[in-house]
Amino acid sequence: MLDGLRLIEIEGLGPAPFAAMLLADLGADVITIHRKGGGVTPGMPERSVLDRGKRSIELDLKDDTDLHTAKRLIDTADALIEGFRPGVMERLGLGPEQCQERNPKLVYGRMTGWGQDSPLSEAAGHDLNYISLSGALWYASTPENPPQTPATLVGDIGGGALYLVTGLLAGLINAQRTGQGTIVDAAIYDGSAHMMNLLMSMRQSGNLSEARGQSLLDGPHWSRTYVCSDGGFITVQCLEPKFYAEFLQIMGLSDDETFQKQFDRSLWPDQSRRLAALFLTHSRDHWAALFHGTDACVAPVLSPEQALTHDMNAARQTWRDIDGTLQAAPAPRFSNTPWHPKPIPARGEHTVEILADLNTQSRPDPSSG
Repeated sequence: MLDGLRLIEIEGLGPAPFAAMLLADLGADVITIHRKGGGVTPGMPERSVLDRGKRSIELDLKDDTDLHTAKRLIDTADALIEGFRPGVMERLGLGPEQCQERNPKLVYGRMTGWGQDSPLSEAAGHDLNYISLSGALWYASTPENPPQTPATLVGDIGGGALYLVTGLLAGLINAQRTGQGTIVDAAIYDGSAHMMNLLMSMRQSGNLSEARGQSLLDGPHWSRTYVCSDGGFITVQCLEPKFYAEFLQIMGLSDDETFQKQFDRSLWPDQSRRLAALFLTHSRDHWAALFHGTDACVAPVLSPEQALTHDMNAARQTWRDIDGTLQAAPAPRFSNTPWHPKPIPARGEHTVEILADLNTQSRPDPSSG
């Protein structure tokens, strides 16, 4: 879908390389500038899934020759992604104004936690910090437990990478129309707060309370995760009355007067305790089989490895083991553009190729700086 689009990624962590991977999955020519001699970031593999489908060149941006090469690469690009703290790229001579002076159509994507200009823009932070301050973490648990969120998904990926990609694509469409690039300031704090608008619409209807445990999200017995006899987990979220009725029927609770009162908040704690006791009587797979294919809105909690072998994955081929690396296929899917697994490059694997290609680029080098 993005064939012909070139994006330069300055090596970073988390949401920035994820965003670049997503664009590579969509067909963009993504060139990642890896740090020359920098080695692998602690906690990351030698070849990261986040680099799949990209081309890699190793450069030392503090070296004048390599910096000049980086500038020439950016001159050929439609977009750029960087994820440093504010001011770092400017000090390298690669800030947005500096790059757009050479390449006016460049869409310059900046990924941070706190934004380019804020009271915390210079402060360190991580996913959990950003979403806690933005309000996105508030409802992320049952009321008797402290808020907890899936690592990196709500902040780094949802509020960060996906908003960066959206901004880049919007900027690219605008650049095609106007000939003018733009700067995309994607802050995880902003994006995770923006995602809360779906929930804020529930507040307008009276179904979202600031008091934890009193909303349709974090309080009901029919919107929880339960422990099973084997230590596995099962999720229940049958909001609509017709789905709730089917859930009760399968659980043998249709005639229980207490459970018939689905939206009585005063009963939710007791109803939750009773369901917890029921789910402890059988294994996760027992409950999964019992509810499979029904409209009761019940599903087992699977690890990625378990999801790989599930019947759902056999049909969708969402999870794949490619050369010993478990990874998820791109999303969304397109009717006329099937995805074929792309290799994960070694650091600097395409350095010679990229330099040779750069020397034959049709776009002139605007300056020698």
